[in-house]
Amino acid sequence: MSELGAVGWLALVVAFGAIVPVVPTGAAVSGAAALAFHTHPLLIVLTIAAGAAGAYGGDLVMYAMCRAGGEQLARRLRWLRDGEHLGAVKDRLQRSQVPVLLVSRLLPGGRVPVLLAAAFVGLSWRTFVVANLPACVLWSVVYAGIGVVGGSIFPRPWEGVVAAVLLVLVISQVVSLVSKRRAARQADPEAETA
Repeated sequence: MSELGAVGWLALVVAFGAIVPVVPTGAAVSGAAALAFHTHPLLIVLTIAAGAAGAYGGDLVMYAMCRAGGEQLARRLRWLRDGEHLGAVKDRLQRSQVPVLLVSRLLPGGRVPVLLAAAFVGLSWRTFVVANLPACVLWSVVYAGIGVVGGSIFPRPWEGVVAAVLLVLVISQVVSLVSKRRAARQADPEAETA
């Protein structure tokens, strides 16, 4: 398969993973960047572009789905029904859409709830389209950077790909664990004083 064909497949995989969040899209971008590091440096730029394009396209589809069925989904999510929490998310989205969307993209499990909240509070399509673009580009740059680091450490391309994917998975698990502990402390204020 040609390098350009592989870049096209990467965009499709990332778009699919953005819609069906079981595909490790960050690991896909990191692995492709690690491989590109050993093949040709220009491919790293194309990997970033393909990752960003796939993420952006997938996010547009996911946001449309959230806008279409968001109220039913929001009723099932306790934190979206909480007026105080929803108000805080709405304030953050209105003040700084790009950072909120970027952080939601980088935190494991953070993107879909923020997209749901944005749809629930009525963030306009125009605002979402403009604010989500830099978030997708920066997300792709971060994960491609992890891949380049993995690719530069090991002499064989496959070792760099494995290292990049493992690094992404470890980072995701650590961030998820920290987020869960923080949420548990906020839910149980007595745990902080004990």
